[in-house]
Amino acid sequence: MPEISIVIPCRNEAANLPLLLDEIGAAMAGRDFEVIVVNDGSTDETEAVLAAEAALRPFPLRHLKHQKSAGQSLSVRSGAWAARGGIVATIDGDGQNDPQYIPMLVDALRQAGPEFGAAQGQRLKRRDSKIKQLASRFANWLRSAILHDETRDTGCGLKAVHTDILRKLPFFDGTHRFVPALVIQEGYRVVHCDVVDRSRRHGKSNYGIFDRGLQGALDLVGVWWLRRRRRGMPKAEEIRHG
Repeated sequence: MPEISIVIPCRNEAANLPLLLDEIGAAMAGRDFEVIVVNDGSTDETEAVLAAEAALRPFPLRHLKHQKSAGQSLSVRSGAWAARGGIVATIDGDGQNDPQYIPMLVDALRQAGPEFGAAQGQRLKRRDSKIKQLASRFANWLRSAILHDETRDTGCGLKAVHTDILRKLPFFDGTHRFVPALVIQEGYRVVHCDVVDRSRRHGKSNYGIFDRGLQGALDLVGVWWLRRRRRGMPKAEEIRHG
């Protein structure tokens, strides 16, 4: 079984995947890993590209296909439940996340100790448009003020999470933006690593600014409610009599 499962949620990223897989192979050289591409209802050549790439790669390349798009968070969930590694590392399929940071995140999580459940990338030198950067900055400030998750940037797709912990998280359309808060809710801490953002190589983003603003606000209220209602899980010990 591989030690690390790299999960790539993607929709219509056929042009970006070959180079991204090249970079992952180079970054993970000497490590035991698999790559799981979650094809979230793509309508481009993603399926054909992955069939060709799977025959070329020296590492296991697995293709999970959603018959219709379910969103980034549920794509991560599909990858997490299919993962064979003890750690799941996530990376976006558009090429903006640099795979060279995956080993750093995995090592940071391992070295942090058993009380840490996740390593979260935090982007420097954002390559998005100014309006998208401002919207993201405000959303991160609001989220941090309400949830106190001690994370500057939860929207970064680069994460490393212990597989068993990731599977425990409540998944909804937006979970990927609240992983630190949800991991903390499970009783673990989060380690942070700065990463440098890149520009998208091909295509356009499947996620806009204004179409997800209201949904993000509702998600924030929902996660706040979950944390308010969450009670510390007691340790249960069976007492045997006789």
